[in-house]
Amino acid sequence: MRIKFFGTRGSIPVCENGYQEFGGNTTCVAVFGDTDSDVLVFDAGTGIRKLGKELMQQEFLPGRKIVIAFSHFHWDHIQGFPFFAPAYDPSKEIHIIALGKDLHIPDLKNIFAKQMESTYFPVSLDNMGANFSFILKNVNEETFPDGSIKTYLHSHPGGAHSYRLEADGKVLVYATDIEHGLILDEKLVEFAKNADVLIHDAQYTPEELPNYRGWGHSSWEQAIQVAEKANVKKLFLTHHDPEHNDDFLLEVERLCQERFANCFLAREGVQIEL
Repeated sequence: MRIKFFGTRGSIPVCENGYQEFGGNTTCVAVFGDTDSDVLVFDAGTGIRKLGKELMQQEFLPGRKIVIAFSHFHWDHIQGFPFFAPAYDPSKEIHIIALGKDLHIPDLKNIFAKQMESTYFPVSLDNMGANFSFILKNVNEETFPDGSIKTYLHSHPGGAHSYRLEADGKVLVYATDIEHGLILDEKLVEFAKNADVLIHDAQYTPEELPNYRGWGHSSWEQAIQVAEKANVKKLFLTHHDPEHNDDFLLEVERLCQERFANCFLAREGVQIEL
């Protein structure tokens, strides 16, 4: 399993000088297996554009699919989709997936069609070209030959889902856009138990967090608490605030590593081999 960050910023992309060491694109994380395996993508923020360019350089054997699973559908998690090059390639098979018992989505396809109406974008969803499947499953777990994927509905305005991917004896947990509240979400701690890698929202500092109650995000301190209680091997903090520049985030990373040695702030382009 190879995990690669293509977008690590929260809320809105940033392009100014001094904001690029950690990346300016919004959320997108890809998981690769063998060269002939499907590609699993978590969220389609602006980072998915660069992923698309990378995938177009790869050979896709018959039956190989791109699977995009969504934590939720706020703007910063879908805004890169119209710029995803494989979506315009008739040879590509793309599955758009939402998984979870508590989903209240009447029409998954319509979420993407709406943002590509002529008012907002020159190409409609139906004219993109790839072979799309829109799959809405009201279950919290799907199994496949080499493992499983599970979801957990956590606190965020409108709701969002964490994902737990278990494959080839390794565990990845992806938990972005989560607000713990005044006490830690113990169900998420259990969901992340013994993960090899936990990717966790950490948009705010502990000092900033009280000013943003109800906005749906966590502090780096809360993310570390989850990792400690869940016995996580490596923690990657993501969804960086667009107001936090490189110097600020480097200092946050230093403070985090004093507390939890295997803690890193996610950077665009960084790969994790499991």
